Amino acid sequence: MTPIPKSLPRYTIVSRRLLSDAIARFEIYAPLIAKKRKPGNFVMVRAVENGERIPLTLVDSDVDRGTITLIVQAVGKSTKYLLTLYAGDQLLDVVGPLGNSTPLTDGKNVVCVGGGVGTAELLPITRGLREKGNRIHTIIGGRTRELVILEEEMRACSDAVHITTDDGSYGRRGTVVDQLRDVMNSGEKLDAVYAIGPLPMMKAVANATRPAGLKTFVSMNALMVDGTGMCGGCRVSVGGEMKFACVDGPEFDGHAVDFDELIMRNRTYTDLEKMADCRL
Repeated sequence: MTPIPKSLPRYTIVSRRLLSDAIARFEIYAPLIAKKRKPGNFVMVRAVENGERIPLTLVDSDVDRGTITLIVQAVGKSTKYLLTLYAGDQLLDVVGPLGNSTPLTDGKNVVCVGGGVGTAELLPITRGLREKGNRIHTIIGGRTRELVILEEEMRACSDAVHITTDDGSYGRRGTVVDQLRDVMNSGEKLDAVYAIGPLPMMKAVANATRPAGLKTFVSMNALMVDGTGMCGGCRVSVGGEMKFACVDGPEFDGHAVDFDELIMRNRTYTDLEKMADCRL
């Protein structure tokens, strides 16, 4: 790879690659963050002055190059704007690493389940589990083939990879939870499940593993404003207690999370988000 000059301004985009029409992989120069990144950490990104701060998982880092890797799906106004940027453009703020690193099992038999762009968040965790000697079944899925990402990278750190699509355009027709149930019913002893994706998907995973008492970690994609616990926007009820996803998480016991409450809270600003997205 071409060396990165030390004079490069912080938060400059070093490379940009489309993974699909609406998902892009960015490599960003942020040497201090790259040195401290661990699986499960995230950053708060602000692209422009007066722009909103959005949480993005640290997918990877390269300490020698001083770069971090982020994967962004264009959903709202801010993420759509990010996908208009190219190598050489500069982000205004990148704050992190934030959140707690993921609790990784050691030498166990685990299942990693990723839905849509949640697979990007799952990749560093899967790699971390591989480094600790775990045997890994990975299940990744999306609504269509276009939304199944990072298959090659997941195969490189998994013992088995299963792919599902809602419409049957690639892999198994169905959901990641359908495939998870098959793995659970295969007779193989499992020790833990790590699931990241849309809230309804993680809720369904937790419901599937609860009867078996199978330890299940989920990563909360709650609303965040500052990422430091000051705003209180990312409140999550876990085991009847109030937690903050940014400082107490982002991973929690999936069997203890009140998903219904969180899904309802995440809809609070839906109308305002639509209005912002429509503005020029």
